[in-house]
Amino acid sequence: MVPLAPSDPGRRVDETAASMLEALFTQSPIGLHLLDTDLRVVRINTATPIMRGVDLDDLTGRPVSEVYSLVDDADIETLLREVLDTGVPLLQRIVRARLSGDPSQERHFEISALRLENPHRSVLGVAVTAIDVTEREQARARTRVLDAVRRHVGRTLDPAVTGEELVASVVPAFADIAIVEVVDAVIRGDDPPLAPLPKGTPLMRTAFRSVRARPPQAHPVGDVRRLPAPTPFTQALADLRPRVVMLHPTARWLAVDPPRAEAIHSSGAHSLLVVPLALRGGALGVVSLYRTGNSRPFDEGDRELAVEVATHTALCIDNARRYIREHTVAATVQRQLLPRRPETHASLETAYLSVTGADPGAWYDTIALSSARTALVVGQVAGRGLHAAATMGQLRTVVRSLSAFDLTPDELLARLHDIAGQLAAERAHLPLGDPLRRETLTADCVYAVHDPLTGTCTMAAAGHLAPLVVRPDRTVTGCGTPAGPRLGTTEGAPFAAVDVAVPDGSVLVFTSDLRLTSYLAGTAKSLSSAPDYHDRPLQELCDALVYGLPAELGVGNAAVIVARTRSFPPDQFAAWPLDSDPAAVAVARSRTGRQLAAWGVDDETAFNTELIVSELVTNAVRYGSPPIELRLIHDRTLTCEVRDGGSAAPRLRHAGTVDEGGRGLFITAQLAQAWGTRYTTSGKTIWTQQALPGVAVPDGAL
Repeated sequence: MVPLAPSDPGRRVDETAASMLEALFTQSPIGLHLLDTDLRVVRINTATPIMRGVDLDDLTGRPVSEVYSLVDDADIETLLREVLDTGVPLLQRIVRARLSGDPSQERHFEISALRLENPHRSVLGVAVTAIDVTEREQARARTRVLDAVRRHVGRTLDPAVTGEELVASVVPAFADIAIVEVVDAVIRGDDPPLAPLPKGTPLMRTAFRSVRARPPQAHPVGDVRRLPAPTPFTQALADLRPRVVMLHPTARWLAVDPPRAEAIHSSGAHSLLVVPLALRGGALGVVSLYRTGNSRPFDEGDRELAVEVATHTALCIDNARRYIREHTVAATVQRQLLPRRPETHASLETAYLSVTGADPGAWYDTIALSSARTALVVGQVAGRGLHAAATMGQLRTVVRSLSAFDLTPDELLARLHDIAGQLAAERAHLPLGDPLRRETLTADCVYAVHDPLTGTCTMAAAGHLAPLVVRPDRTVTGCGTPAGPRLGTTEGAPFAAVDVAVPDGSVLVFTSDLRLTSYLAGTAKSLSSAPDYHDRPLQELCDALVYGLPAELGVGNAAVIVARTRSFPPDQFAAWPLDSDPAAVAVARSRTGRQLAAWGVDDETAFNTELIVSELVTNAVRYGSPPIELRLIHDRTLTCEVRDGGSAAPRLRHAGTVDEGGRGLFITAQLAQAWGTRYTTSGKTIWTQQALPGVAVPDGAL
């Protein structure tokens, strides 16, 4: 080979390449490692920040694993060996390692490896570049933690569950131990106290999580207590500022809270990050994050991340608090608007049931009607919260008011539908900024009237709610109630009523949840399988119904009425057909007197009843049409009914001083406790009710 002259371009290239290599190994911030075929250090760049001050002679000849203590990737030597064997480069592999000179500092490196060969393709070793990307990877890790918190925290409206979601998101990704403590009043839905948190305010520990299997705890989850002061926790709740605290056994504040100090010592925690849960100047609670063992201490970047995490968590807890408060108010309103106890009759025993706490928009009701009849109502207003409870109260009041007019179920629902449409129209004309305007007013309702004298139940439905009948032979059937339009909708289809036979001992089940009704229609074992089914207390039947519901059914909240029919005592009512003749008045008075005497009715009530019968029969003969019938019912009250085939409505008027007639209904209204008119397809019935001395009448009964 001919030596190159000093001015030879090839020589200048070699010198430049050699100079470049020398500069890279002595000045480049990128870590360069030249390893032989045994993966021992031949040369290493000592100009990088992490290698400054390291003696090159101490590293030369040592295995690469002794230069860097790998944390979680012990197979890096295997990967480098594959590069030597295959020649396939290893590019941008992230590894975590601790330097031999400072084992407490964990670093992240992005390494690439290339096989070195001579011109004869003999393998000389491997060249490795290592870039310190610790700050970049820590930023990425913080971003992943924040994304996880935003994705998983706040999926429910339960403050305690929100805390559990938080600790699950930050352990072990961000901390080794995480604790969430929330002001106890906030858990109940009250407004958070303004900072500084008043001394002695109790906090509930809602969540705890640790990387250890059996970690020590100062207090169990669910414990409510006052925080000892002064500590970093009380200070953070005073000024609402986060704190990074290095945990030294001699710290004076640890003596204030011995149980916590013992738990910190047992866990081996060395760094604490305390972050207040604050929103709009109010203190909702505090988050305590610990790092233990070889984990690096918290730094300024960690504190900034913790503030973002706590802000998101505080907002979620406050949303849950607001929901709890509104739900509590709505539930209170619902309780005040619903009947305290069912209307129970000798011929119809009823019980109420709320499955998992009925929605504020769900309602049930039993209404005493004339002639020993009882109305049963179950409904469900769409939506949640206070507005649903208020709408439910409006509709329930309308139903009660309309029931006083003795309307048939289909006619009552038609009028209720008209009123619900008016309420929906009022809501649609609210200001654009009112959130209630965006909530459509719709409701389902089923209205049924049980008549013990005929053994039937007449019912109609708005929507798809349909009662079930469990008959004495333990067969379970739907009532086949046609589904009318939902209340509040623009649909104008008519409602239809059906008559269902309910023999003595039958059980009627009304629910506000269609899924629950469908399930019971398919099984109903909880209602009909007991040996003492016929006489079993209704409350036990209700409990059996709840016990038999499978969890996967997904029934949220439902209002339920369970009613059992009994036959009306045949000796407590009497009926007589009457001729359409004035002489029928005397016959009616005579039969009435004898029947009241047989029932032991007092003389004053009997006299008034005979007078009422005279007036009603006289009106039926004079203004009505045959057939005419008189019926007396001796129940909690004394009911007198005169039915005829005419459809003309009676009218109460005040007769003049010299008028010979026109006082019949006026006299009747004065003597009776209540009176009214009930229309049927075959005519009308004029009825009156009188109180019986010594017989207590429940509130709301006619």
